Amino acid sequence: MKIHEYQGKEILRKYGVATPRGFPCFSVDEAVKAAETLGAQLATKRWVVKAQIHAGGRGKGGGVKLARSLDEVKTCAEQILGMQLKTHQTGPAGQQVRRLLIEEGADIKAELYVGMVVDRVTQKVCLMASSEGGMDIEEVAANTPEKIHKVFIDPVAGLSDAEADAVATKIGIPVASLPQARTALQGLYKAFWETDASLAEINPLIVTGDGRVVALDAKMNFDANALYRHEDIVAMRDLDEEDPAEIEASKFDLSYISLDGNIGCLVNGAGLAMATMDTIKLFGAAPANFLDVGGGATTEKVTEAFKLMLANPNVKGILVNIFGGIMRCDTIANGIVAAAREVHLSVPLVVRMRGTNEDIGKEILRDSGLPIIAASDMADAARKIVHAVSGK
Repeated sequence: MKIHEYQGKEILRKYGVATPRGFPCFSVDEAVKAAETLGAQLATKRWVVKAQIHAGGRGKGGGVKLARSLDEVKTCAEQILGMQLKTHQTGPAGQQVRRLLIEEGADIKAELYVGMVVDRVTQKVCLMASSEGGMDIEEVAANTPEKIHKVFIDPVAGLSDAEADAVATKIGIPVASLPQARTALQGLYKAFWETDASLAEINPLIVTGDGRVVALDAKMNFDANALYRHEDIVAMRDLDEEDPAEIEASKFDLSYISLDGNIGCLVNGAGLAMATMDTIKLFGAAPANFLDVGGGATTEKVTEAFKLMLANPNVKGILVNIFGGIMRCDTIANGIVAAAREVHLSVPLVVRMRGTNEDIGKEILRDSGLPIIAASDMADAARKIVHAVSGK
């Protein structure tokens, strides 16, 4: 689950991380009022108008603007609010801006990067930091990885003062600002750990002209499996930022992600789903979705899965790939037949199933009277669905 920048900053502030003063806004009038409120406290009349979407690269896409008067705040808010903001993370369609963040301007002396993820090799939280913060951090990681410094944090001890000071020094934090940097880094780690985050990132973390260390941006993603422990974070969920199909899938405990291809995939098991998509690509086509019905699929879940796939107008065929371990093939077969009849299936359907009650499942498909194409293995299944869709 993702949240907006202003929500991430709310969390960071609870852990002692300094952020600019600002207000979330949902209209141009609210943006102007927020700027007026901030303006009474600003030594220099500078505001930043920031689009709030679940994607990075907003500055390059025109979603972050500096304003030097209330009139400019209004103009910027009018330009950004409602725009279809396109960044390298939104895809070509972009994302509509429905929320703004109005913040005080900052006196930026240096832009740095800090972020935290779970490192699967060491099974620890990894703190990554760089002196090259800002909009081009991806290029830094790709072209000059030696500028990315890492600390693997002992989960019992946490991020120590010495570790925080060492990495802060490496990325260029002045000696006088080390105590503030230490607070920021340790606060970021505690926020990451205690909220069950999967990503916590500040880009940029800035040093101001007077030596303050401030989180100018904030990005946090959370482990969906742990959200039951965090009702306050669940309350921050913005459904407008999520794919409607993925929201619908979650209601039926289906793991679904929309993709750009034209072959719908229904599989039980995430690993098998990945392998199925790879096989489709190998035979010259592209999957339209990742869809894992899990080990306890029912007829209802399979029917809903078919509805989700067919709601995508790009889907020209469906490949069902089932391994009957915990899940029995006859149960899936009954679900496929019921779903195909309920949705009046009009696109080619290829089914490959192996495992428990495999013969019974195949018999159910054969006796259904539906034009279901049987496949013997994954390569055969991919070859047949690609041929059925493209004729190749």
